[in-house]
Amino acid sequence: MEAIRSLRQPGPAHPSRIDCFRGEPHALRILLKPGLTLNEAITVPMVEAGFQCGTVTFKGTALNPFRYVMPGPSEDASHVAYFTAPRAPSGTTIIEQGNATFGWADGKPFIHCHAVWIEPDGSRRGGHILPRETMVAEPGEALGLGFTNIRIDATPDPETNFTLFQPSGIGAGSGLVARVKPNEDIITALETIARTHGLMNATIRGSLGSLIGARFANGDRVDDHATEVLVREGTIRDGKATLDLLVVDMRGQVHGGWLKRGENPVCITFDLVLESDAL
Repeated sequence: MEAIRSLRQPGPAHPSRIDCFRGEPHALRILLKPGLTLNEAITVPMVEAGFQCGTVTFKGTALNPFRYVMPGPSEDASHVAYFTAPRAPSGTTIIEQGNATFGWADGKPFIHCHAVWIEPDGSRRGGHILPRETMVAEPGEALGLGFTNIRIDATPDPETNFTLFQPSGIGAGSGLVARVKPNEDIITALETIARTHGLMNATIRGSLGSLIGARFANGDRVDDHATEVLVREGTIRDGKATLDLLVVDMRGQVHGGWLKRGENPVCITFDLVLESDAL
């Protein structure tokens, strides 16, 4: 096993490395309406359902116009990584899979969205969608999982010097909403969450974040220091976590597979939603 990778963030490390809150998840089928921004198409139904936060997954969605950024290097020491300039392929882009965290920014509903897609020229790429500048082009469908007693707000994060989604709340239920902070191994963090909250058998719903490169169980690897990732499949069984991710490198190239245990630390942040399985 290689030494665990880490990045020195610009600000002091927060003493709490995992923030996690329990609530009751509620499923919602969302009809994505053409002519709306992706942000509106997802958040309006979530707000109408009374949710304060949630996760949403969508596939096969046609978007035009479509604007996105990819992970990139920072120009100075103010951040350990940043984003490329926005890109906007001409024509209709089709989403292979998109995961979005629903929360609030400046008091307005907003999504943090990572995806993999096929651009009009046939290129398969991925990254961070700019949801207020991207429009739904054709009718589509998304699957949401929302919480009424947990809220996510975009707040300044001194450690990373970014404004990031941060959950908060008090309650009970069969689900968990969590944020994992930099340099924490994501598999270990999932198992810590499961053990701490007694959720020993669960499914990871939606969920997305960034990793310091990636190490896969089959030996494949991504060496870029910053990646954008989204969960394809994830479970906790008897307290042991497995996670299948789509990983986007700093050139927009897409990698994927099951992660290797203990070798995938978070770069900036990781949004997680877990739902208990009755086993």
